[in-house]
Amino acid sequence: MKHMLLATAMTMVAVLPAQAEDAVCYNCPPQWADWSSMLKAVDEKLGVKMPHDNKNSGQALSQLLAEKASPVADVAYYGVTTGIKAGNEGVVTPYKPAGFDEIPAGLKDADGRWFAVHYGTLGFFVNVDALGGAPVPQCFADLKKPEYRGMVGYLDPSSAFVGYAGAVAANIAFGGDLKNFDPAIKFFKELAQNDPMVPKQTSFARVVSGEIPILFDYDFNAYRGKYEEDGNFEFVLPCEGSIRVPYVMSLVAGAPHEETGKKVLDFILSDEGQAIWTNAYLQPARPVELPAEVAEKFLPASDYERAVAVDYAEMEKAQAAFGERYLNEVK
Repeated sequence: MKHMLLATAMTMVAVLPAQAEDAVCYNCPPQWADWSSMLKAVDEKLGVKMPHDNKNSGQALSQLLAEKASPVADVAYYGVTTGIKAGNEGVVTPYKPAGFDEIPAGLKDADGRWFAVHYGTLGFFVNVDALGGAPVPQCFADLKKPEYRGMVGYLDPSSAFVGYAGAVAANIAFGGDLKNFDPAIKFFKELAQNDPMVPKQTSFARVVSGEIPILFDYDFNAYRGKYEEDGNFEFVLPCEGSIRVPYVMSLVAGAPHEETGKKVLDFILSDEGQAIWTNAYLQPARPVELPAEVAEKFLPASDYERAVAVDYAEMEKAQAAFGERYLNEVK
């Protein structure tokens, strides 16, 4: 009996740490990019619990800066420009997960302070049934038409990365570049006359409910709506063109659970982790071919030729100044 109790106690000692292991990820919202499935997999495969976190990219960085002397988060997820900024601000620490070398150059910091985990393409996530009979808009210019008054939404580009990405896409669509945002400011001023909605956080549920019929968003969210929600949803890649954008992750400097954070990042870049993103209609950061059953749900490759990559370091440098202009001239 004594030996049985000892064996039981040893088993409990071996199991308890795995059950108690946890980590904190800033900006891992379950309704965005199907983080819900990723968080579940991290729990089931690693025994690591990470709570849902509905910050946007800008809010995540602000929190990291505020907590720099006493960090709370272990890992962080954000748009690429915010990741670059986090690296420059010293709130993250170099780490190269397994698979890091397979991420294309330009989509990772050479030292591992940030690295892409997946891509999205910016366009319109449309609830067709909520358009009140109006046609599905095909171009940025369409959104200024009277029939879309009060129907268009975009995340605040002075705070949320997807909002800034939408601004960059619109700016390029109307002839601007990363050194000249006049076309984007003009577009948003004109769009403001059409009573747009400007939330600060991911608004997937608000599109599904019909509250926001047209949202500047990524293809992966629109496909998720189209194939997994009740209703009639479409993804539109604007006729004028758009941009492809990577989302990146980092290990937080001074992370309270650093080794656990590393395990999480290793899993997310593993074959298994990258496959979870493809199930959520995302292009993985490592060159993994999309499963045929996923690829066939995307718009044709010919449409995606209108979506371009940009110089993400230059995009980051321009972000703060554009945010100020937007707040001063549009909002």
